[in-house]
Amino acid sequence: MQYRKDKYGNPLSVLGYGCMRFTTKAGRIDLDKAEKEIMAAIAGGVNYFDTAYVYNGSEAALGEILHRNNARDKINIATKLPHYLVKSPDSMEKYFREQLKRLQTDHVDYYLMHMLTDVKTWERLKALGVQDWIEEKKHSGAIRQVGFSYHGNSDMFCQLVDAYDWDFCQIQYNYMDEHSQAGVTGLKHAAAKGLPVVIMEPLRGGKLAGNLPPDAIRAFENYPVKRSPAEWAFRWLWNQPEVTCVLSGMNSLDMLNENLRAADECRAGELTESDHTLLKTVSEAINAKMKVGCTGCRYCMPCPQHVDIPGIFAAYNRVYTENKFAGMREYFMCTGLRKNSTGAGMCVQCGKCETHCPQQIPIRKMLQEAKKTLEGPFYQIGVRAIKLVMKY
Repeated sequence: MQYRKDKYGNPLSVLGYGCMRFTTKAGRIDLDKAEKEIMAAIAGGVNYFDTAYVYNGSEAALGEILHRNNARDKINIATKLPHYLVKSPDSMEKYFREQLKRLQTDHVDYYLMHMLTDVKTWERLKALGVQDWIEEKKHSGAIRQVGFSYHGNSDMFCQLVDAYDWDFCQIQYNYMDEHSQAGVTGLKHAAAKGLPVVIMEPLRGGKLAGNLPPDAIRAFENYPVKRSPAEWAFRWLWNQPEVTCVLSGMNSLDMLNENLRAADECRAGELTESDHTLLKTVSEAINAKMKVGCTGCRYCMPCPQHVDIPGIFAAYNRVYTENKFAGMREYFMCTGLRKNSTGAGMCVQCGKCETHCPQQIPIRKMLQEAKKTLEGPFYQIGVRAIKLVMKY
């Protein structure tokens, strides 16, 4: 196992265990199976285990497995405050105490604000006293380090990085999202400020490991270096020194053992120019069905109405390169989970963006097409529900 260091010099395994996708049986987590997988991961050197309050049964399962095997002090637990449910200073304490009980521990090593959406959301938490609460927990040792997880564009991510003295952060990042979500811009900005970056969705929910288009499969098969599509995706991430830890939702020993082997062999800067060309070919094959030729260069930004143009097009393309649910989920997370929407519906057709687009994309027209596809009744209901929950 390779290790990279956190902000304070502590070693973190480059492979982290994502605890959201434990195998279930009759609607409940198969604890015996999960135990075998977790203990094999620990034996293989994995020391970062990621869960969250809203991952059904996950915290309790992880806590029970670590307790059974007297393994709590062998690993780092990362879990998340469901800040979107927090209505008062007392509720922060309530949720945290419940998490400690589920995890059967007296401290959390890495504690995240779950899906922090924008600076205004952070300001809301500050008004509720979250900074004082964090400092008290860090002083007592109940929380060792604090960070946030994020879905959205790189501009807002960078603003959030700058908004507080964070210890670490977590982003969606993979070779298909290099220029969407927080992207390489966000990764490098966080690293430049000394923040370790934990990666989620390295395989885009498994899409980069299976269900690839025929041209992508052929590209991998014809390449002289034989690796699985999943291993190529992980190695692309580990190739970048700014990446600290990559989460994988491993729910089989075969998957775990493959990832452990790659994590033991990987080195930053190991990919060749030919390797990068291969992954570019695979990306192009995946994107062959995309509707908008947006490269994510962001020359169209900032929009005077705060429309997230590259983020919208990334989600819109995902509808056609993967499936409608995946695209709508990304669109909702990147535009709807905010006090002020950044969706296509905010466009006023001023045309400023089109004067800067090097691809000469008819942005105004394509935003309207994206709106028709992505801002249906479920999106509208979801946005209203979020505003009620968050008291926007």
